Parts: sequence; C-alpha cells; structure tokens
Amino acid sequence: MAASKKVNTILFWIFQFIGWGFLTTANVWSKAFIVPEDKVKPVYFFFEGLIFIILGIGLTTFFRNYLKRIEFIENQTQKNYIRAIIAFLVLSLIFSFTLVFLSSLIFASVNGKPLEFSILLIVSNTINVALFLFFWSLIYITIKSVVRMQRVKMDRLRLQTSLKESQLNTLKGQLNPHFMFNSLNNIRGLMLEDVEKSREMLTRLSEMLRYSLNMNNVDAIQIAQELETVENYIALSKIQLEDRLQYEQKVNESLLQIKIPPMILQMLVENAIKHGIATQKNGGKITVIVTDNNEEIILQVNNTGNLKTDSNSTKIGVHNIKKRLELLYGEKATFTLDETENEVQAIIKIPVN
Repeated sequence: MAASKKVNTILFWIFQFIGWGFLTTANVWSKAFIVPEDKVKPVYFFFEGLIFIILGIGLTTFFRNYLKRIEFIENQTQKNYIRAIIAFLVLSLIFSFTLVFLSSLIFASVNGKPLEFSILLIVSNTINVALFLFFWSLIYITIKSVVRMQRVKMDRLRLQTSLKESQLNTLKGQLNPHFMFNSLNNIRGLMLEDVEKSREMLTRLSEMLRYSLNMNNVDAIQIAQELETVENYIALSKIQLEDRLQYEQKVNESLLQIKIPPMILQMLVENAIKHGIATQKNGGKITVIVTDNNEEIILQVNNTGNLKTDSNSTKIGVHNIKKRLELLYGEKATFTLDETENEVQAIIKIPVN
C-alpha cells in the first residue's frame, strides 16, 4: 500500500510538470511569435510563463490536497461538491489576480512601461484561468474516480474469492464422524466373524478417509473416482445394514471422465441412507444414476422411502449441497428433492462445462 501511494505521488508530479509545462510552453511560444518585439520584449513572456507554471502547479497541488482532506473522491456528496466548487472559484480568482499583478510588475521592469489594464483583460484572463483549472479538475477527478472504482472492484473480488474459498472449504463433503465411529465399531465386530472381510473394509475406510482429506485442495473430481468413494461408502454401510441395503448404479460410461464437485454424490448417498434406508424396518434400495442432456450433467440418487419432516434433522447435508452448487455455479445448477411412488429422488443438474 505504501509503495502504491509513493508511485501515485511520483506519477502525479510527473503529470503536473508535463501538463503545465506543455500548456506554458504553448502559451509563451504563441505570444512570442504573435506580439511584435517593439511592443513587448520576448524575455517578458519567459517570466510570465514561469509565473504561470508556478501558480498552476502550486494552486492545483493545494486544490488536490484539499480534495483529499475532505475525501471528495470517496464521498461525492452535495456538501463536498459545494466545498469543491467554492475552493475552485477562490483558487481561480487567486490564480488570475496573482498572475496579472506579478505580470504587470515584470512587464514594467522588462519593457520600461506599465502594463495597460482593462476590465476585458482581467475578465478574459480569469475565464482562461478558470477553464484551465476546470479541465485540470475534471481530468484529476476522473482519473482518481476510475482508479478508486478499479481498486474497490479488485478489493470486492478478492473478498468474494476469499469468502467463496472459505465457504467452499467449510462446505466440502467430509466423512461424518459418526459414520467413522460406527464403521470402526462394525469392523471390530466383523473381525470375530470374517478377518478377510474386515481387512477389506479397513482398506475401503482408509481409501475413503484419504479421498476426503485430499478433497480439501481439489474443486473438481472425475465421476469415476467419485463413484469409487460411493461404492466404498455403500460397502461399509452394508456391514451394519446387511441385506436391508441394496445398491445399483446406472451410469453413462461416456461421462466417467467428466469432473464434478468432490463428495457431492457421496453426500446424496449418505443422506439417502441416513434419512431413508436406515429409518425403515425392511430397508430399501439406493440407485445412483448419472446421465446428461447435452447441456447438463444429471446426478440422481433414488432411495426407497418417503420425504418426512424429521424434527431431529438439521438438514445440514441438503443445505451444504445447495450452498456449494450456488457458490460454484450460481443459478446455472439446480438441486431438487422429490417423492414419487414410495421413492425419494435427489437430482442435481450442473452445466457440462
């Protein structure tokens, strides 16, 4: 920030000298060639130009500092506009009268005769000075306003990006601690019955844990990899639910390499088991369907059961899925939860690209 301010200050002074220097040079050059030497000595125009550039740089710098002090760029209120206009008029008069007064002294000293004053001379000089200050103010305020808008836009984008990343990291699917605890207990019990099966389940659990941890740094994963995690989750859930849980996949194989948000299918399956299959005495069936309609990837999880309002449910899983889709795709993605013929359908539609 300090370096940026230093650069801005250097640029301001460079443009001040270039701008007022060019204006002064053009003014002196035109007068020196137009006015005959027998009426006004050319050296007078040099001194007049020197006064002009000093007044121009000095008074506009003062005006700039005043605008900064009242925070005109940040707060363009009616009160600040009135302040700025009054300051502009006062500086225009100071510029004009100081220029005329000092020029008259130098004119008399160089040419040996007094400068002829007239109301027309003073009025025209004041108007010219006011126009110079007006265009200077217009350019300065425009540049500062554009720079400020760009800075605000960049700050807003950084804030939104930071907030989005923070929210996504919070909402990314993580293995439910209760699921981990239950799986370990179930595997411990399984060891007494089938050691090889229990080893397989430990491997699946470790793969799921590794997948979950790695997804913290990944925003998209291939559908094929996501389905592997779903299969591991189903296998571990079957230790407890046994024959009460049936599972089927209907996947368009041409979509297996397409990338989707990580853990999103797993979260749909987790909700289907937790709020559907596990609550029913005879269990039920979960079907994962992955297809497309050329414009969208359709991720669908069906489970036997009904949509019930569970007073003990916080619906965090559903909320997280909706929030993640909103953050990633805005209004381009949809999530619906419906019930048809004793079956709950959770459907996510996301853009192909």
